[in-house]
Formats: sequence, structure tokens, C-alpha cells
Amino acid sequence: MIVKITSSLFASPESSHCPEKEDNNNSRGTNSLWYELSDSILKHTMRKRHPKAASDPSEPSSSSQQTDNNNNHVLLDNKVVDVRRSGKTWFSVLILIVYSSWAVYNHQHGNLPRLLTAKQAGKRGFSEIQAMTHVTALTQFGPHPVSSDALVHALEYVLAEVEKVKETAHFDVDVNVDLFESKFGVNRLVGGLFKGKSLVYSDISHIVVRIMPKYESEAGENAILVSSHIDTVFSTGGAGDCSSCVAVMLELARSVSQSAHGFKNSVIFLFNTGEEEGLNGAHSFITQHPWSSTIRLAIDLEAMGTGGKSGIFQAGPSPWAIENFALAAKYPSGQIIAQDLFASGLIKSATDFQVYKEVAGLSGLDFAFADNTAVYHTKNDKIELLKPGSLQHLGENMLAFLIREVYGSIPAEVCDNDVCFSDHAIDAYMGYVFAHGGYPAVVSVMLSCLSFIFAWIFSVAFSVAVAFILPWISSSPVPYASYPLMTVGLFVSPAVLGSISGQHLAFSFLRKKPSNRNSNNMELSPRLRDNLAKLEAERWLFKAGFIQWFVLLAFGTYYKLGSTYLALVWLVPPAFAYGLLEATLTPLRFPKPLKLATLVISLAVPVLVSAGSFIRLAGTMIGMVIRFDRNPGGSPEWLGNVVVAVVIATFVSLTMVYLLAYIHLSGSKRSIVTALCIITALSLALVASGFLPAFTEDTARAVNVVHVVDTSGEDQVSFISLFSNTPGNLNVEAEQTKEGFRCGRDNKVDFKDAEVGWDKSDIPVLRVEDRRGGFLGLTWRVDDRTWGEEQRGRRMASDSVLWWEKAPTKFVLRLYEKKGDEKKERMQRPVLKLRTDFDRVTPQVKKVLERLPTYCSLFGKSTSPFTLAFLASLPYTK
Repeated sequence: MIVKITSSLFASPESSHCPEKEDNNNSRGTNSLWYELSDSILKHTMRKRHPKAASDPSEPSSSSQQTDNNNNHVLLDNKVVDVRRSGKTWFSVLILIVYSSWAVYNHQHGNLPRLLTAKQAGKRGFSEIQAMTHVTALTQFGPHPVSSDALVHALEYVLAEVEKVKETAHFDVDVNVDLFESKFGVNRLVGGLFKGKSLVYSDISHIVVRIMPKYESEAGENAILVSSHIDTVFSTGGAGDCSSCVAVMLELARSVSQSAHGFKNSVIFLFNTGEEEGLNGAHSFITQHPWSSTIRLAIDLEAMGTGGKSGIFQAGPSPWAIENFALAAKYPSGQIIAQDLFASGLIKSATDFQVYKEVAGLSGLDFAFADNTAVYHTKNDKIELLKPGSLQHLGENMLAFLIREVYGSIPAEVCDNDVCFSDHAIDAYMGYVFAHGGYPAVVSVMLSCLSFIFAWIFSVAFSVAVAFILPWISSSPVPYASYPLMTVGLFVSPAVLGSISGQHLAFSFLRKKPSNRNSNNMELSPRLRDNLAKLEAERWLFKAGFIQWFVLLAFGTYYKLGSTYLALVWLVPPAFAYGLLEATLTPLRFPKPLKLATLVISLAVPVLVSAGSFIRLAGTMIGMVIRFDRNPGGSPEWLGNVVVAVVIATFVSLTMVYLLAYIHLSGSKRSIVTALCIITALSLALVASGFLPAFTEDTARAVNVVHVVDTSGEDQVSFISLFSNTPGNLNVEAEQTKEGFRCGRDNKVDFKDAEVGWDKSDIPVLRVEDRRGGFLGLTWRVDDRTWGEEQRGRRMASDSVLWWEKAPTKFVLRLYEKKGDEKKERMQRPVLKLRTDFDRVTPQVKKVLERLPTYCSLFGKSTSPFTLAFLASLPYTK
């Protein structure tokens, strides 16, 4: 930091005309010059307040005193204080912060452990190389969704492997293996993705393994559950989701079976199916299996990417599990922000952990791989993209945690520790400001609050403007999907530029309203008063960060958000640094430029604690854009970009509030603004040129091709539907297929369609069986001569999902009539809508799939159809 003070206050008349002496004066230390200026002004003020002090014999006569006072007035009026900070210094700090943030991120999320062979791990250790053999075997079966033959083969493989574990277990260890097939059940959750839906299931197969000591009878009554799912969606072999987790569990079971003879608790490994169909596997186990009543703690292993560090993203409700995991794990990793997002419903997803918490009332931990989330449920969830060291990281953490817990006791009660926050804290702070600074200080506080409000508004506005521009200049609204670092130029640069603009506006207001009462009472030259106002405005901008994070701390604590601790991290260290190095206890001192040490100390702890989490969350949000449009064609093309822009801009405006406070007295502000504009312009030009493709072989666009047979109208219609969960139209893809697809939002079923022929004899029939009392008895009969009764499928009815391993061609539903007056227009709506899906590729669908670009991939999820769907409805009749 460089501060230049050009002054004649301490120079003799002769020295004012001597260049050599003037240079010597200017080369004096910044702090000594500033303190001399402050002391001189303070002495001048004291003389005005206590004129009798001049009678001291040691002082000059009254006439000479008057002359000195007059001279001081002249000197103060001619005072010129030029405060400037080196632009190179600010750039150096910026580079240091960026580098440190990236280093923290790599250490927290990219530093994976060394792979161990089976020999290196030993009988009681964990080997990723051994676990990867299971991943290879499972992915070779290809996609294995529920009701597929491939899933049967996957179950057979897992069953064979656990039988090997049983055979090779320690002689004092019991390994019980149960091939469990669930009965009929209904899964109705009260929250999350499937809120309000009735998920009806039957004939779901699971493999359950219980490991416990032979001679510890009570161990069987207290179990730790480790769960994951074998089934995948129909579009991928599921190397990450969730063959990697199944492989980790198989290796854990082998290791635990060698050391369980001294356990106090048992360990249950649940290899379930039906997770991708609505968490039905976990629900059927919890509600029907006899061992479920012995479970005291549940651990769920999941994946929404291809490896990386598997971190905790949901935990609780008891803190006991996560506290013990932190003590036991070799490489602990977690994301409290993810839990808050899941709880708020902003992330439209669900895991088996929801069933364990909501239905069984268990506490526990939910782990997930989250690297490269763009491949989730697409063909690119493959073993080649699975990061080495990922399974070793999860396996060693889980093994250490299990070994710790099975030797101790698991508490039966769940403790709920609430944190209270005083609602009067803000009022107390404002009262302190008014008492020590008066009305001008309160005005300055309000203006400093406007500084971070302006910074956020401008930051979001600039980033959102780019988000609106992208669909106009690019063939895809998400041109950064395959190159996430492009978001630095597209969203981060505009966000920083907006934050600078917002702070600059507040800085201009603060300069006109200084809160230092002493400077208002003294007779100072306009130039000196302006420079003092700049210094004071800089300080208020820095202190605006305190207010910003204080408000977030109060808000988060009131709503009991787990990630509220981040606000504390960004509030306490900067406040401590400011109080230690900058704060003064008297209003008589004039403000000085903020020290560089204050900034470094302020940001050291926040960057160390939160940089990795913020970068990981931003990366995850970017990857999720691939599947952002949950209702294809129902959302504007720019909406996904706007969400990403708002998230990034919010992070920028919140975290850069302290750093940007230093820029306004820096000579580099203009060059920084210019550089940011150039970076943004070059990024937009790169997008417009199409040099970097939006999608690649490894980052595919999520599409679906469905052969639809619609019998809900008067005329039976058959067509091919092509739609995408990735934002943007499908004009390029539809043109390449040359199938005559037409696009339009007026299509009643899907976004794009092309009519094809279909044999009416293969269309399902919906019949009314009887009508008596207050209900309708309906028969949903599929006259299916082509595939036979053994053809596996999935039935969907209204908000309910029904499926069987052996899909019956007939079942009965009962619908109860609602009493009361109904509007006539409602009478025209169907009483029931039904959809029957088959995982079958018709010749028409196959033709479209072969002609789609290679960067396209079928996308699977529990609410999306297979490649063949029958639609039917029952109209309301009197």
C-alpha cells in the first residue's frame, strides 16, 4: 500500500523552494507523516477550545500565538493530501486469493488417496483395485433397470460375491445372507421429490448381508445399516450410480467379515433394487424385512457423478453420527450447504436416506460422489470416467468409521441442539453507532448497507444480462456445459464488474456524507476534506461486509440452517483484524488508509474454510444444467443460465466485499474494469464462434426418444416423441434425424413429435368393470399378444406409480367419487390418466436413435418414460 502526502505544514519557507529537501520530506514513512498531520490538527483544535493555555510562560506571547493561529489556518487551507494505493499491490492480493482458493479446493476435493492392491490392503484393509473388479463386472451387464434381465444377472453376481465373503469369513464371525423378495407395498413420502405421490410396488428383490460375532448374542439386536442400490436407469450401465457404491460395499463386507469377532454391534449390508423407481427398495426393506427393527444407524452410499471425494451431503437428525465420523475417518469430507439445499427443495432429487429418516425414524449419514455431475443418468456414466482413488477414499473412510462404531454403544435417543440468536443484536449495534458517532455515523451505516445491496443487484444484473445473451449468439443456451471454466469469463467477470459498479455508486454517496464530526467542525481546504472523506468511505465499505454477514448470520440462525457457520467465518476474522489494526477509540483521529495486513488477515480463515465448498457447489450447479428442464419445453431457454448466473453472482458479491473495498483508492480501478470487460467480450466472442462445442462425447446432451401410442382421444394416435431435459430447442438434432419432426408448444403430449403407423390391435383397452355405491371399480386390461404376460413393464396412474417384476395384464383400481358441486368445465376432464411403459426399442425409435448426433444420450429418471409408452384415459360420465 502506498500513501503519498504532499505537505508544507512541517517545512520551512526556504525548504518549500528546495527540490532536494522536498524529496526528502516525501520519502518519510507514511504512518509518521499521517500522525504528524493528525497531531498538528489536534493541537490546532485544542488551542481553539482552550485559549487560556497560551498564558503558559513556555508559550509565545498572545500576539505571536495569534500569528501562529493565522498561519495554521492558511497552511490548513493550502493542505493537499493525495491518497493513492498501488494497483500492483491490489493485483498481487487478488492473484494470491484466487490461487489460494483453487489450492484449497484441490486439497479438499481433488486430493485422492493412493490406490491399494489386495496384498497391500491385507485381509482387514480396503483395496480399490479389488473393488474395481466388481465395478467392471456390473457395468458389463449394461443398463440394468428394474424388471430387466440384466438386473437379474447383476443380482446373481452380487449374491455369488457375498457367498464368497461368507465362505472366507473369520471362524468366529457369522455371515447371514438373505435373498429377500418384497411383497406388495405402497410408498407415500411426505417430502422431497416424490411428495404426494403413491408409489405402489411388489416383487422387488434385495440381497441382505448381516455380519456379527458368533458368541455375542446382543450384537444382533443393534445393527448399523450400510445401503446402496444395484439397479440403474435404462440409459446407462451406472459405473458411478451406483455400481461404484455396490463395489465399495462388497469390499467392506469382505474386510469386516475378518474382524467382526470382537464387535459389540452387527453390520447389515443392504444391496437393494427399486431405488431408481422411487426409493421403493429401501421402503420395502424397512417395512417388511425382520432385520429392519434392529437397525440403530443408517448409512446410504450414492453417486451423482463419476467419483471424486465421496462427501457427506445429508446427516442427522442426531449429530452423534457425523461427530464420530469426523473423529474416525482418515479423509473426512462433507457439504453442509448441500443438506440445506436438499431440505429446501431447491435440488429436485431424492435418495434412500429419505426413507430411513422419514419412514424408519433413523439417524445417519448420506454420502455421494459428486465430480462431473453432467454425466449423471446418461451413457457417459461409464467406468472410463471414474476417477482413480475415489473408491479408496470412500472405502477407507467407511471402514474406519464402522470399526469405531461396532466396538461402542449407539445412543438410543436423538439429541436436538437448538441455537438461539438474540433478536436485539442489530438494535444494540445501531445504538452503539449512534452513541459514538452521532447522526452522521448512522447515515454512513445506512449508506454502507446500500453498498452491499447495490453490489449484489449490479452483480446479478450484469451476470443475468449475459445469461439472456447466450441463447441468441450460441446454438445452445448452455455453451459452457462441456467446458465449465468458460463460466469464469461468462459469469464471474460480469459479476465482479457489477460488484465494483455497485460499490462505486455507494462510495460516491459516502464521500458526500462523512460521519467524522471532527472533520466537519474544523476549517479544512476542500481538497483535504474530500481526501479525508475518501478514506472514511473506504472504511465504511469494508465495514459493510460486517453488516452483510451479520444479517446472514441472524437469518440463518433463525431458520436453523446448518450452513450458517459460514457467515460466522466471514464475520469474525475480518472484524477481529479490523479491530486489531484499524479501529480507534476516539473520534478526534482522522481516518487512515486501510492496511494491507488487515485484508490478508481478514480473508485467510474464510478462504481456507469456505473456498472449496463454494467452488464445488458452483461446479455442481453447472453440471446440473444438463438436466435442468424437468418439464421439457415448459421452461424458457434462458432460465438455466439465469439460475447459474444468480448463484455465481451471489457468491462473488458476498465474498469479495472486503477485497473490493480496497479498489476505490487504487490507481488500478480503471485497468481492472477494462480487463474484466475484455475477458467478458472475448468469452462471448468464443461462444459465438462455436470454436468450443457445447456438448462432447463425454458430456452429452440429455434427450429422450419415445414411441407413444395415445388412446385418450376419440382417434387413436401413434407418434415418436423427441424431447430433452437440457435447455434449448432441438432444431439441429431434429434436422439431422430427417424424420420430419415438428416443434411446437401446442402439442398436447410432448415437445416434438412425428406420426408413425401402428396396429390398432396392439393398443391397450380401458374398461369399466362395475359401478356401485360411491366408487368406480376399473379394470386396466392390456391385450398384449406380442410380448406375452412375462413382458416386464411399468404402469402409471394419475399421481401413482405401479410396477411389478412380472407385469400383469390386468389389475383393478377403485376411485371414490367426490361429493359436492363441480364446475361444468371440470366435468370434461378425465377421471383417470394411465400410462404403461415398456423398455423396448421399436424399429421407429431405433432409426431415430441411430441418426441422432453422437453427443446425445438417452436420459433416465424415475419419472421419465421408457422408449415405448401407451397412454389411455377414462372420461367422466354420469
